[in-house]
Amino acid sequence: MRAAVIEQFGGVEQIKIKEVPVPKSGADEVLIRIEAAGVGVWDVLERQGGFAQMFNIPAKFPYIIGTDCAGTIAATGENVTEFREGERVYASILLNPKGGFYAEYGAVNAENVGRAPQKLSVEELAVMPSDAMTGLQGLADMLKMKAGETVMIFGASGGIGHLAVQLAKRLGARVFAVASGDDGVALAKNFGADAVVNGRKEDVVDAARQFAPNGIDAALMTAGGDAAERALRSVRDGGRVAFPNGVMPEPEAREGLGVSKYDVEINRASINRLNRLIEAGPFHVEVARTFPLEQAAEAHRALDQHYLGKIALRIR
Repeated sequence: MRAAVIEQFGGVEQIKIKEVPVPKSGADEVLIRIEAAGVGVWDVLERQGGFAQMFNIPAKFPYIIGTDCAGTIAATGENVTEFREGERVYASILLNPKGGFYAEYGAVNAENVGRAPQKLSVEELAVMPSDAMTGLQGLADMLKMKAGETVMIFGASGGIGHLAVQLAKRLGARVFAVASGDDGVALAKNFGADAVVNGRKEDVVDAARQFAPNGIDAALMTAGGDAAERALRSVRDGGRVAFPNGVMPEPEAREGLGVSKYDVEINRASINRLNRLIEAGPFHVEVARTFPLEQAAEAHRALDQHYLGKIALRIR
């Protein structure tokens, strides 16, 4: 099969297209015929060897990057009963033992696979899983959002943020969105945010006070830095703040706020919960650009540019 691989950790120039063996699926795994893969900002860290060092995992080269994908089931292991050959699916797993998803096929544990909601295109499905489940876990499990509460989504036009806006509305929250640029503001408004500000040029705290005079109940922070620290002033005393591991610099909330840092957990239960919320109404995944597999290096370069939502690789 064709795959975008690296032979050593390093810069974007290390990404090459090569022919490699198709992985074999084990008893608890499925083999996916991959049609599209997500390109995440964390893929850069993986390409540079950061994950191998962080998790003390010896790297095997050629090394295939890629955490998220979508396609169809090509084969199932003997213990897998919930999927059948030809079924549309998506999958997400960090540091998959049998290789990442910048490839024509991927073998992955069935626990990390979900049935594809029919309303989403293959590119949308491919870029969605990690970010959508990160946003949902932050909202539902860490912040424990209740219907009628207010939540600030900081980074509302990014990969996690634009999905979190929609998921927070599904949970019944009133959403105050902080987006980047006029195009990001338009995107967040289009996805149902109750109020949106341009974090680059507007006074976030003043706008938040108009939205929630007594302070915002909770905040999901998908980015850090000075602007994030200022935005957190709009959260009421006793409010809750959550951010996923990897947000740098880490948000530092003032005394009196409950702050939670978390890693996303991807399993059958979290996938089914996400699917139920997606199917409950209109849902859109913003795909800023799609590159063919042969341009995987260009896709990584595009991560350094301004874009909304996510970037995809089209494998077939």
